[in-house]
Amino acid sequence: MTLTRAFLAIVRRDLVLAFRRRAEMINPLLFFVLVITLFPLGIGAQPHLLQSIAPGVIWVAALLAAMLSLDSLFRSDFDDGSLEQMLLSPHPASLLVLAKVIAHWLVTGLPLLLVAPLLAVFLGLPNHALGVLLLTLLLGTPVLSLIGGIGVALTVGLRRGGMILSLLVLPLYVPVLIFAGNAVQMAAGGLPVDAQISILISILLLSLVLAPWPTAAALKMSIN
Repeated sequence: MTLTRAFLAIVRRDLVLAFRRRAEMINPLLFFVLVITLFPLGIGAQPHLLQSIAPGVIWVAALLAAMLSLDSLFRSDFDDGSLEQMLLSPHPASLLVLAKVIAHWLVTGLPLLLVAPLLAVFLGLPNHALGVLLLTLLLGTPVLSLIGGIGVALTVGLRRGGMILSLLVLPLYVPVLIFAGNAVQMAAGGLPVDAQISILISILLLSLVLAPWPTAAALKMSIN
């Protein structure tokens, strides 16, 4: 089997498994929606305050939803032994890991993009900032999956690795949270966001190139 076919086969397999386990796929999306819809109920009828905090609320909810879904990235493959078979294949482990991360983003990150505009309108975010919000989510949520993959790979062999995973991954999410939230805030105020978007593109490209290598290495260590 060629590398391209192996890459596509892993993406297709993980998508099929995700649709068979719909609860695992829907839980992060429900969490994202619930967290955002609770803020107006807690703050009350203060539209200007909701509008000002909307970018931060949406991005913090997206970050926590991504954290909630990370454990499913390698867990089932580790438990049934298919992860070990994948790492023993003749293809580069880093590219096979990238295929799994892409599949993970398609079932956990992409749905957030689809519901985010509705929730942003619910929080009173101006219409002219919705495009920037979607762009930041499109650039930022894959980074959350790529960086999170490193943490999951380091803790997949631990019985209770959830807390360690959070401690490892959350500090690495901070730059994405800062630049993405700031870009949406600036767009809502009618200010240019070219610098923030350029930085997010750079972070995404760096993560695409660099993150699969330590993830593959950490998986090999966890299995051994």
